[in-house]
Amino acid sequence: MRLWSLHPRYLDAQGLVALWREALLAQAVLRGRTRGYQHHPQLERFRAHPQPVSAVNFYLAQVHAEATARSYSFDAKKVGPVRDIAPIPVAAGQLRYEWMHLLRKLERRSPEAHRVWRSTKSPESHPLFRKVRGSVASWEKIQ
Repeated sequence: MRLWSLHPRYLDAQGLVALWREALLAQAVLRGRTRGYQHHPQLERFRAHPQPVSAVNFYLAQVHAEATARSYSFDAKKVGPVRDIAPIPVAAGQLRYEWMHLLRKLERRSPEAHRVWRSTKSPESHPLFRKVRGSVASWEKIQ
């Protein structure tokens, strides 16, 4: 499971579809509708939010918006109620790590997307997240 802290605009088609599926799985876990992935480290920051389900719904809504902008047909009914919620802090080091990880993925599977984004020095975070000082998150599995 990879719930990117980066804005979904940077993902290629394969990455955006995978993010949609994985965020829906995260939503099911947080709603208590599945027994798998209960202890997945990517869910720590959602669980720490005062409104975890609302946070994942907001996250999904932004992924859906990106998919819609690309004329993909993701089912909006799966998002759930979206409320204005407090952002989740994400460390600058975490964003840098994810950015380098994504660029490596894009270089292999989507060279055109890699060419478009490789010169970006300071990518935006997903709108749910607010950039703060800090290093890579403790829950991240460094490769």
